[in-house]
Amino acid sequence: MAVKIKTQHGMIDIDNDVIATVVGGAATDNYGVVGMASRNQIRDNLNDILNRENYARGVVVRQEENGVAVDVNIIVSYGTKISEVSKTVQSKVKYNLESMLGITANSVNVTVQGVQVLGD
Repeated sequence: MAVKIKTQHGMIDIDNDVIATVVGGAATDNYGVVGMASRNQIRDNLNDILNRENYARGVVVRQEENGVAVDVNIIVSYGTKISEVSKTVQSKVKYNLESMLGITANSVNVTVQGVQVLGD
């Protein structure tokens, strides 16, 4: 599915994969987020083999009446405050969706799938 935006010049269709990529980029840009957790193991393992970055990994976008609902699955760095990292991910995702795509995020649900210890 896609989000449809009507303008004076016509219709704009924004695909869910584009929304997921914007959300993934916003999520990984935060301090304390090591990466995205996988939601589709087969496709993501293929992207790892091909050495392609996949920001949409771990993002689920659902259409709602007046916007979208987004589920973000992340992996955080050991030693960071998980609640603060999650709050900053939520606010950055909402801001990027509104500023870049003009889409309102009704809810941004963050699930921490794991904690990774970073080496020196």
